[in-house]
Amino acid sequence: MNTAPRHPSDHASEEDERLGLTTLLPPPPVPGLAPGRELVLRQALLADSAPAGPSGRLAVRATRPRRRLVRLAVPAVVCALAVGGVVAVNLADAPGRGTTAVPGGGATEAPEATRLLDRIALAAAEEKRPTVRADQFVYIESKVAYAGQSAGGGPVSMPPVHRRQVWLSADGSRAGLLREAGEPATPLGTDGPVGILDGPGATPRPSTLHASDPSISNPTHAYVASLPTDPDALLELIRDETRGEGQDPDQRAFTAIGDLLAETWAPPEAGAALYRAAAKIPGVTVIRAADDATGREGVAVARTAHGQQTQWIFDRSTYAFLGERTVLAEAGDAGPAGTVVGTSAVLTRAAVDSVGKTPAP
Repeated sequence: MNTAPRHPSDHASEEDERLGLTTLLPPPPVPGLAPGRELVLRQALLADSAPAGPSGRLAVRATRPRRRLVRLAVPAVVCALAVGGVVAVNLADAPGRGTTAVPGGGATEAPEATRLLDRIALAAAEEKRPTVRADQFVYIESKVAYAGQSAGGGPVSMPPVHRRQVWLSADGSRAGLLREAGEPATPLGTDGPVGILDGPGATPRPSTLHASDPSISNPTHAYVASLPTDPDALLELIRDETRGEGQDPDQRAFTAIGDLLAETWAPPEAGAALYRAAAKIPGVTVIRAADDATGREGVAVARTAHGQQTQWIFDRSTYAFLGERTVLAEAGDAGPAGTVVGTSAVLTRAAVDSVGKTPAP
């Protein structure tokens, strides 16, 4: 038996021979991922990078009682409206209120909000959905509730959450419809009798409007689909079109984007651009745990201004938009800091062929 040690020259010769043989063979095949499997892995990666929830529940719960704009029919009016002795609460324009933080809100610094909104934008851009035809209607079903305050002032009171259904003409050429539980159905249109909401949670009142060009404050699905996908250009457009609507420019932009998220069905690229534009607004933070109107918990992007904190709530795994909530950021006549003054949850978005029709379950 030969037990002589191998010389370095022998090892070098074998290595040269192995390398020479590998050059004669094609590279081994690398199996690719099926499209469905690739999406699952990407979503898992996004979920792993999401902000971790705290061990306890967030004490302050809110969704923003913003101006509930019924598209194609509702102007951007921010004054309160007395309805049956109750005044709809609209705290966004209260004079003398500055930007504050909600006590115990668990907010984080803006760089994390930028990273979270980038992940949300990425998920929105990859969403697969059917194209909405110009002759169809965008149907949105949600659960909502907005606080009311007596005409004489005092603490606000929250009514029970109720169902809200809206049908909006995709190209703005035909009348839509609003249905809210406990209220008569209200036609929504560009000409003739329409319903107007003068404040958050207010009862629609009859009026007559004339057709106007779509805009950020009065969008159609076709208009939203045509928005610039460059976030800087989009934010500039939003700031320009909402000029003069009250509040400071940053809060106006945040409010406008929130309106578009809640009651339009933006195409994937447009939705992604809206989130990336929101990431450029100063003062945006992350709330690690927030509930929508149906109790679904998620992670929220928030902004505090003029005595209230607005939160957009997203699913932790898919980053789908769940809804909004608003809390008082300062103690006052309406209640202590942390008082919920509005909440919503988007349940269904779909394209349907006619007013009153709902999508198949």
